[in-house]
Amino acid sequence: MAKIGNSELEVYPLNLGGNVFGWTADEQESFAVLDAYAAAGGNFIDTADVYMARIPGNSGGESETIIGNWLARRGRREDVVIATKVGSWAKRPGVSAKNIREAAEDSLRRLRTDHIDLYYAHRDVADVPLEETLEAFDSLVRAGKVRYLGASNYSAERLAEALSISDREGFARYVAVQPHYNLVERGYEQELAPLVAKEGLSTLPYYALARGFLTGKYRSREARGGSPRAEGAVAYLDHRGERVLSALDDIAAAHGVSPASVALAWLAAQPTVAAPIASARNVEQLADLLASVELHLTAEELSALDDASR
Repeated sequence: MAKIGNSELEVYPLNLGGNVFGWTADEQESFAVLDAYAAAGGNFIDTADVYMARIPGNSGGESETIIGNWLARRGRREDVVIATKVGSWAKRPGVSAKNIREAAEDSLRRLRTDHIDLYYAHRDVADVPLEETLEAFDSLVRAGKVRYLGASNYSAERLAEALSISDREGFARYVAVQPHYNLVERGYEQELAPLVAKEGLSTLPYYALARGFLTGKYRSREARGGSPRAEGAVAYLDHRGERVLSALDDIAAAHGVSPASVALAWLAAQPTVAAPIASARNVEQLADLLASVELHLTAEELSALDDASR
């Protein structure tokens, strides 16, 4: 298990993404994935109020609703860590005190629970002063409706400012960050990673498989199939992307696993990373994600991937 920052949250080192629930996975398929993840020892589920509002026919909150239904029907609330987010949904936009208060109540209702384990500012909207946002989050923690706080899509500068305000005012502090980070997106390492390490936070990277590119499924611009994520994946098809896939193939073959398993294992081995976030729309896809947890790459293999992705 991995520990998140200085919190009491101990989590499975693979954070199951809920962004496909209510989109490419209906409730029945989502339940199957959640059941298989829990059976493997998984206890950490990531979602957001906005998932999946942008999909035709959806209104938002679908992922939280499916997860809440699963928690209730399986009786798993006490042994699962739930992370959700506020700030990106047009219906509940921004991080004002009013919106945070109301959005949290909505999420609690959909998740069918009385507390959120890890509550993120989904992005640094900057629609109100940071003090207002942080005080609103602190109030939720003090009320017992939220256990710990996280920051998603924050710059190093803004994260440092937020932590300084929390320390000065005695507010509950962010314990985790959720940045865009993977083998072909390494901007996190420049300024944010050193700050996260210095402040004792943990990193839970999203798009850990680069929208599916690091699974090796998209090796030509024609290999898009019917996947709604294909456009984002093939954007990485350049000389660097091909080098990364080649390195992943070699290491995957040596271990008898998939390229996706290797890509997740590389990310999990990076400094500050507690648990990469990855999603699966069916149990077959989940198997490759779970395999990464038991995969321990050698220093030489980590270095080879590092070099290929530079």
